[in-house]
Amino acid sequence: MIHHLSIAARDPKHAAGVLAELMGGLAVPFPPNPGSFFALQLDDHGSGVEVYPAGTELRPGGSNGGSFVKEQRAERGFGATHFALSVATDADTVEAIARREGWQCFRCDRGPFHVIEVWIENESMVEILPPEFAREYLAFTRPDKVAAAMQAAAPATSRRHPA
Repeated sequence: MIHHLSIAARDPKHAAGVLAELMGGLAVPFPPNPGSFFALQLDDHGSGVEVYPAGTELRPGGSNGGSFVKEQRAERGFGATHFALSVATDADTVEAIARREGWQCFRCDRGPFHVIEVWIENESMVEILPPEFAREYLAFTRPDKVAAAMQAAAPATSRRHPA
């Protein structure tokens, strides 16, 4: 099951709002990447779409996970698109498979849940959720608490009201 994915847009707030409307959900700021928004479906699977500013790239970054970089490139390389994928495979096997393929792989603590970042062909990131990680993810993305948790995590600048 894919829980969420990311896309880039010229107007991330608007695009996330439209996606949330189509899903019958809610769009909230996405604090880890300023200027981004998360269109939440508010279902029991934590489904959603992160919408990043155009030009956003994800780059691998060790045990703390990937980082957001704004850069325009003509050729294929790192991009903003990623997705979370729940699997029945245990964490050690996920890492062994990534090593076998020569792909970068990192266990990451996202705060309320853990993921294993696997960088497909060392360019595109997928967050693998073995069963124990999927349980954490699903606990955080419960419809009755995820919007409030994301709002509470928003940086102070994004919570300011216009004068």
